[in-house]
Amino acid sequence: MNFRIQFIPEAVKDYQSLDGSIKKKVNDKIEKLKKNPFLGDALGNKNGIDLTGFYKIYLSKKVYRIVYRILKEKLEIIEILDMGKRDKLEIYNIIKKRKSTKT
Repeated sequence: MNFRIQFIPEAVKDYQSLDGSIKKKVNDKIEKLKKNPFLGDALGNKNGIDLTGFYKIYLSKKVYRIVYRILKEKLEIIEILDMGKRDKLEIYNIIKKRKSTKT
């Protein structure tokens, strides 16, 4: 079974700003996610940022990561919230802002 992938609008912009070689790696990970949504590592509390229900996947030797969650409706949907360089907690702070406007 393949799961449907959807990007939030901000993540579309993040994706479009990536270098072509990184986009290819993101695409490869997303193809794997379609088959197994639990491929990533579950996130919990990251320095006071509650990311329970979110997952992360690393790519490009852990320089980049994708943060996503699984939405349950009539079928399972994987929603991409962000992808970008692994720069300390920056991506988690971005997700904190984005999830507060989406939940």
